[in-house]
Amino acid sequence: MDKNRLFWGSRRGMLELDLVLQPFVENVYPTLDEDDQKRYQQFLEEQDQDMFSWLLKRQDPEDQNLLRIVQIIREHSNQYAEKNS
Repeated sequence: MDKNRLFWGSRRGMLELDLVLQPFVENVYPTLDEDDQKRYQQFLEEQDQDMFSWLLKRQDPEDQNLLRIVQIIREHSNQYAEKNS
């Protein structure tokens, strides 16, 4: 996926998701291995409400590939919040 499509695909209908996904795609996505990048692209195909629930740890995705990328995003989000607080 080219960088522009990835960037725009990471912009969601919820500001809360944008605040997590935009820094992730700018800072972490380029460092992921190819399999994890594909997992992130798969993640972007999910519904915003599901993403929001997963990232807030209200539930976990059943798909193990999605669970892996959700855990990576959660970890980055926590580090980003700590660094910027």
